[in-house]
Amino acid sequence: MENMEEIIEDPVLSSDEGYANVDSLRSSIERSRDYLLSRQNEEGYWVDELEANVTISAELIFFMHFTDRLDTERQQKIVNYLLHMQREDGSWPLFHGGLCDINSTVESYMALKMAGIPADREEMVRARNAIRKNGGIKKTRVFTKIFLAMFGQVSWDVCPAIPMEIILLPNSFYFNIYEISSWSRGTVVPLSLVRSLEPVHSLPPGHDVQELFTENDRDLDFKPNGLPFTSWRSTFIYLDRLIKLVGKSPWKPFRKLAMREVEKWVLEHQEDEGDWAGIQPAMLNSLLALHFLGYSKDHPACVKGMEAVDRFLLEKEDRLWMQACVSPLWDSAICLNALLDSGVPADHPALVKSAEWILSKQVVKRGDWQIKNPDAEPGGWAFEFYNELYPDTDDTAEILLALNRIDVPDLRYKLAECQRAMSWLLSMQSKNGGWGAFDVDNDKEVLNEVPFADHKALLDPPTIDVSSRILWMLSQWGFKREHPQVVRALKFVKDNQELDGCWFGRWGVNYIYGTFLAMNGLAAMGEDMNQPFSRKAIQWLETHQNEDGGWGETCQSYEEPSLRGRGNSTASQTAWALLGLIAGGEAKGDAAKRGVEFLMQNQNEQGTWWEDEFTGTGFPIHFFIKYHMYQHFFPLMALSRYRRAIEND
Repeated sequence: MENMEEIIEDPVLSSDEGYANVDSLRSSIERSRDYLLSRQNEEGYWVDELEANVTISAELIFFMHFTDRLDTERQQKIVNYLLHMQREDGSWPLFHGGLCDINSTVESYMALKMAGIPADREEMVRARNAIRKNGGIKKTRVFTKIFLAMFGQVSWDVCPAIPMEIILLPNSFYFNIYEISSWSRGTVVPLSLVRSLEPVHSLPPGHDVQELFTENDRDLDFKPNGLPFTSWRSTFIYLDRLIKLVGKSPWKPFRKLAMREVEKWVLEHQEDEGDWAGIQPAMLNSLLALHFLGYSKDHPACVKGMEAVDRFLLEKEDRLWMQACVSPLWDSAICLNALLDSGVPADHPALVKSAEWILSKQVVKRGDWQIKNPDAEPGGWAFEFYNELYPDTDDTAEILLALNRIDVPDLRYKLAECQRAMSWLLSMQSKNGGWGAFDVDNDKEVLNEVPFADHKALLDPPTIDVSSRILWMLSQWGFKREHPQVVRALKFVKDNQELDGCWFGRWGVNYIYGTFLAMNGLAAMGEDMNQPFSRKAIQWLETHQNEDGGWGETCQSYEEPSLRGRGNSTASQTAWALLGLIAGGEAKGDAAKRGVEFLMQNQNEQGTWWEDEFTGTGFPIHFFIKYHMYQHFFPLMALSRYRRAIEND
């Protein structure tokens, strides 16, 4: 690899006391970009682990037992992983440093017991104590209760109905499968078949988990708050009871038709490479559905599906675990933008190679988004290696930001594909001016009240972070503030600012992430950053800076908004706060200087950063992610933009 010092000219910076040390800054940027370049895959992309909670791996044990695919060696390695991740109090959390998560703890206990770990083993005793201390089986989510029912530990009656006949509802009906989010759809459609058939896999003596149940767990039914029609929640609970009652009748005139439609839908939604929706729940549930439809293990759809599952596995020493998803396009696009910010030339071979790989992954066929957006032509990008039916607006925007800056040899081809992507992206704007991740106007909030949706993530409404990134991108492609779609998007962002000056972050933790993107989007579009909205945001960021100069925010802030902007300092969240301050014109301020110094002081010998904390969000409150690349590329982006800002000051 070429010596980066020889091909990149660093700007001459002032030694003004208001700035961070210039020599240290230059060195930090050089070491960071060298590290990133060294991590590029030979095919041109970047990717690292997408870490989540342990249920993703525990459920693989459930799946192996239920479908008669038990691999004892693999199971033992997952057991080792689960025990390795258990905390001293016996629990498993949703995120590093989080509280006991009852679902993760119950599912881990159940997986360990099924794998043969005896109930009197010390780790199991501690886990049982944690479960009882935190509310027991009664406090578990719908998905956990479904797993318990699948193995005969609770009655299927305690699980909300998901009749497979919902697939027969026309798209014009108020509730249909295309009114829920893509991730819910990919999971619910195959799961509806499993729930409707109510299968039970009996566990051998000594492998069940009946010891977890107490007197408090005798009644696990959902309870309404009042009579029908007094609230949506109560109405849906009574409706759920009615559906279950009708479901006990032997007369099911539409059952066979619904089963055929579920089968057809599942097969049509499998990628050529075997994946379903690029996420673990959709993949395992689709394979479960095929299992109950009588598909043999050597059927091509099942073989490819298991190959896809295997691609999500990671192994270290004697431990094995499963990722919920993989993020090569997302990681690569942000890496490219960070490297470009740092001064890597637009025609550098590493960048060109990555851009060409990304262009080869563009989605050129129609997906589920077409149901509510039928006139648009395909052209976006997905998050994963293989997920052509579900391109997303966030990845597409970040990729367009990068491609706009890279000198690909075939310029005409690049511009044509970018125009295709731009047209698709613009067509995905919702009525309120914002963008959701995968669908248009996927925002019928009442659907989050159905008993099945206890995670409150059944929808994909427009969000500030995605919409702001798109504004940021549009500005770089020459869109002006007067453009009608930009006008609507700007209003959406500004109208949704919190009273204290920050913005909510849907896909990153949390208000620091939302504020970073909102400020960048508004500034990029030429908004006057001396306006009250910007001053309030700057004040919020400055107020929430930690004593060590960094910023951090716990995932718990989703459940407890009083914790917004509070938490241990992390490299990625410090970088976001810095990027927000820089966008607001505060690069020369003391807060920015202290933030830069925090990053430089915490850079390791490899030239990068490490953080234990999870700073990515899957579902607010219920599911969090640690993107292992965040700690590498966001600090480089922040330091580089800081340098540019003070150079141009």
